[in-house]
Amino acid sequence: MASPDYSNLAALREQFDRDGYLALTGYFSRERIDMVLAAIARLIEQQPREVVVDNLATGQRTFWADADGRETRRFKFNDFYLLSPEVRELALDKDLSELLALLLREPAVLCNSLNFQKGSNQPKHIDSLYMTPQTDHALIATWTAFEDAHPDSGPLVYYPGSHKIPLFRFKDGTPHAGPGEMPNWTAYIEAQMKERGIPEKIFLAKKGDVFIWHSDLVHGGGAINDQNRTRNSLVCHYYGEGDCRKLNCDLAPLHRGYWMRRLRQSVTLPPESFTTGGRTFPEKAYLERYPDVKAAVAAGTMPSGWVHYQAAGFKEGRGV
Repeated sequence: MASPDYSNLAALREQFDRDGYLALTGYFSRERIDMVLAAIARLIEQQPREVVVDNLATGQRTFWADADGRETRRFKFNDFYLLSPEVRELALDKDLSELLALLLREPAVLCNSLNFQKGSNQPKHIDSLYMTPQTDHALIATWTAFEDAHPDSGPLVYYPGSHKIPLFRFKDGTPHAGPGEMPNWTAYIEAQMKERGIPEKIFLAKKGDVFIWHSDLVHGGGAINDQNRTRNSLVCHYYGEGDCRKLNCDLAPLHRGYWMRRLRQSVTLPPESFTTGGRTFPEKAYLERYPDVKAAVAAGTMPSGWVHYQAAGFKEGRGV
C-alpha cells in the first residue's frame, strides 16, 4: 500500500472523503514508538492502581493491580493519554493533529485512548455506535502500530467506502447502539455492503504506521489464528471541537488540537479495598463524578463521599 502524499492536503481530504480512511505508512519512526512504549511500561509498573483495564476475555473492568490473567495479555488499557504526556504527544503529533483538523473540518479533541497488546477480535462495527457524537460524523479515530502486524495476529480489517452507508436509526431515533438491537444493525450493514459490493481489506501494518478512519467506517479485528502472537497498538478517538464546546468539556490545547481533561473510566471496588492494603479512597474524584453525592455532602446530609460509597454507592454499582 503506497504512502499518501503528505504535501497535498487537499488530495488527502478528497481521498478520506471518498474511502473513509487514510493509511499513513512509516509515519512515526521506530525510535518514537519505542519512547512511547517505554513510557507506557513505566506507567504499568509504577502506577498499577491508576491504570484501568478491560479483560477482553471476561469483560471485567478493573485496575491493572487487581487484574487476573495478566499473563494472557488479553486486555484493553484505557486512557493512557490521561496519565502520559508521551502518549498525548503521539496522539496529537503536530502534523498529525493538523491533518485530523483538515479531515474533521475543525480541530480534533483527543477524548480517549485504548492500548491493545493483542488483536482486539472485535466484530464489525462503526465507532459512532458507541461514541456517538452530538453532530453526525464529528468523530475520527487513529490506529497506530506499535509493532509489525502478522496475518495470524488478528490484524485490522476494514471496508472502504462503508462510511457512506446511511446511518442506521435505532428505536429511539438516534444512531447510538440500542440495547438488544445490534443484530438489526448487523443485518442492515451486511445487506448494505453486499448491495454496494464493498470488499473486506486487511491492514498489515508495520511499526510506526498510522491508520485514520471515519466515524462511520465499518471495521473490526481479524481472526487471531496464533494466540501466541501479539499485535501491540494504540487506538485514539477524537471529537470535533464544536461538540465539545457545546458540552462545556475541559479542553487543553496541544499543537493543532486539544485533549479532553476528564475523569478516568470508573471502576467498582468493594469498600474493603480501601480499608486494607494502603489504597486511599478518591474522595475528590468521587464527588466530582457524582454531583448528587457532592450536593448531599455540601448540604450536610451526608458526611462524605466515602461514607456514601460504603452505605450505598457500591451497592448501586457506582465506580470510583
